[in-house]
Amino acid sequence: MAARPEGTPVWADAAFTDVEGAKTFYGEVLGWTFGEASSEYGNYTQAYKDGKAVAAVVPPMPGEGEPVSAWCLYFASDDVNATARKISGAGGKVLMEPMAVGDFGSMAIAQDPAGAVFGIWQGGTHEGFELEGEPGAFTWAEVFSREPEKSDAFLTSVFGYNTKTMVDDNVDFKVFDLGGEMPVLGRMKMTTEDFPPEIPSYVQVYFGVDDCDEAIAKAEKLGGRKVFGPMGTPFGRFAALVDPQGAAFAVIDTETTEGDMPEMV
Repeated sequence: MAARPEGTPVWADAAFTDVEGAKTFYGEVLGWTFGEASSEYGNYTQAYKDGKAVAAVVPPMPGEGEPVSAWCLYFASDDVNATARKISGAGGKVLMEPMAVGDFGSMAIAQDPAGAVFGIWQGGTHEGFELEGEPGAFTWAEVFSREPEKSDAFLTSVFGYNTKTMVDDNVDFKVFDLGGEMPVLGRMKMTTEDFPPEIPSYVQVYFGVDDCDEAIAKAEKLGGRKVFGPMGTPFGRFAALVDPQGAAFAVIDTETTEGDMPEMV
C-alpha cells in the first residue's frame, strides 16, 4: 500500500478498562473480530473486519491515573518528530513525545489549541487502515471545536490543508482536503446550546454500518446510548453514540442519503 499523504486519517484506537467488554460491544455493533493481544505492546489488540485491520483496543497504560475511554484518531506523518515540532510551533501541545513502536512505526499524541486530542502515526510495517469507507471500517472524522478559529489555523499550519466552508447560516462547518477533490476531515463549531460546557473539544470518529438504526438498537441493547440522531443527510444517515465505557463515536450508513449536497466555498 502506498504511503498516505501527511494529514490523512490513518488509524484509530481506544483504551478500555474492560477490553473484553469492548470487544463484545464493537464485535456486535460493527461486526469486528479481534486478533491476539500483543503482550509486548501493552496487550494492544487489533480489530478486523473481513480479515482486514480497522482499529485497535488496549488496556489503559499503568500510571495514567483515572482512565478515560476515548477513541483517538491518528493522522499520517512522513516524519513524526518534524510533525511534533510543527504542532508545538502552531500553538498545540505534544502530550506524548514521539516514540518508536518496534518496527510497526512511530507515534505521538497531541492536542490542538482548542483542546482536541489526536495522534500522529509514521507508518513502518503497520501502515494503518487496511479497510476504509465500508461497513465496519473508518469512514469519516470531524473535529468538534469550541474555538474553531484556533483549530482551523492550527490544522492548516500543521498539515497544509486546503479549506472549504459549508454555506449554511445554521452551522459553522468546514472541510479540509490535501489538494484532491475528496475532503479528508471536517470541523464543526461546538455551540453552547448543543454541547454542555463540561464537554471539551474532541475528534469524532465515524464508522460505517449497513443500517444506522439497527446499529443504534444493537448499541443500546449492549449498554451504549444514543447522543444524537439518527439523522438523514446528503452524506448518509448517521448517529452519535457513546459505548458502555464512555467512548464517543458515530455510525453512518453512506448508502442511505437524504437531500441535496450543500454548497461549499
